[in-house]
Amino acid sequence: MSTIAFLNVPLRGHINPTLPVVAELVRRGHTVTYHTTAAFAEETAAAGAVVHLYPGDGPPLAGPPTPVTLLEQLARTAVELLPSVLRDLRHIRPDLIVHGAACPWGHVAASELDVPAVSVFTTMAFGPGAPSPTRPSAELLAKALARPRSLLGYARARALLARRHRTRGLPLVDLVNVRQPLNLVFTSRAFQPGAGSFARTYRFVGPSVGARPHDPAFPLDGLRAPVLYASLGTVFDAGPRALRGFATALAPLGGTVVLATGRTDPAALGALPDNVLARRFVPQPDILGQAALFVTHGGMNSVNEALYAGVPVLVVPQGADQPQVARRVVELGAGLSVRPGDATDATVRALARRLLTEPRFRQRAAALRTAQRQAGGHRRAADEIESRLRTPAPADEPRTKPSQEREH
Repeated sequence: MSTIAFLNVPLRGHINPTLPVVAELVRRGHTVTYHTTAAFAEETAAAGAVVHLYPGDGPPLAGPPTPVTLLEQLARTAVELLPSVLRDLRHIRPDLIVHGAACPWGHVAASELDVPAVSVFTTMAFGPGAPSPTRPSAELLAKALARPRSLLGYARARALLARRHRTRGLPLVDLVNVRQPLNLVFTSRAFQPGAGSFARTYRFVGPSVGARPHDPAFPLDGLRAPVLYASLGTVFDAGPRALRGFATALAPLGGTVVLATGRTDPAALGALPDNVLARRFVPQPDILGQAALFVTHGGMNSVNEALYAGVPVLVVPQGADQPQVARRVVELGAGLSVRPGDATDATVRALARRLLTEPRFRQRAAALRTAQRQAGGHRRAADEIESRLRTPAPADEPRTKPSQEREH
């Protein structure tokens, strides 16, 4: 069997879809290592990986990013982490590196060690229908000029990266779109905009929704139909006022309204209707299995899990790729979208009522449920990774030996 090293950005939306793949590869007899931070060490080890911690407090990628600050953070993080990561990998001697598409240090490590690599997209694949937020464009340039300190920080970090490491094939700017000869996209072709325009190097493997540990303290058996579920994620802070508004808007429509508050203490919401159950964290896949409606920020993983369960969604996109995801949900008829500034109690209640009473939304969500499941999920992803282990690098894939001159 082989040794496979995973390198990723330590954020929940990037980590979660990879863990079922890790567990499946371990089940098949492979040794899997995973570089992450202490916050994800326990669940990563539970999936069967040998955990290696990033040095210090881990990559500084917390908070709602803008494209310019994200580029600066990713380039600086790559410079800071690579010495430690490369030391670990030289000891591990992996046969393959699997890295996030927004993890440039994964690409550089594979190039530096002359190891084949696979890139994984936990967002939609970037193309004409879903443009990368960090693609070179007049808009990005204008934003960069408006943040000269971030622009200078990126330029310095990118120059250091090229000076110290082999960066051939790494995009000069588009660091959230780092591709390899094999790219796994965790959604179905049905959900991906313009799926037919992508080369065969992209494999749309569908949502990676492996089993998660059940929370015995959560009263799943006590939920009353119709179950309405609302979660606005963990990166963008909705705040007590917004969360309380969603709870009171949905309460008249539901048997039980489950509200995941994330970083907000449920006590900060004050008194809520009797049929609202507010918890910081909830067993999302289990709840979606019973839900009639999901109100979400539109993170790719959350929408994937909703459609995997065939649940219509009301998307309240806040940033990052969420507006793109919201547009796609609406285009495919599986839900509706509302801007955060327009999400009044009355508007949310009216849109939720439409999703609950107009059959077409559940019908379209059910059709996408079939497509999401037929794509193959974490088992298909493991198959593709194993195929990369067996397949020699294409003739046009750079494989510079460590003793040769570095190409920048």
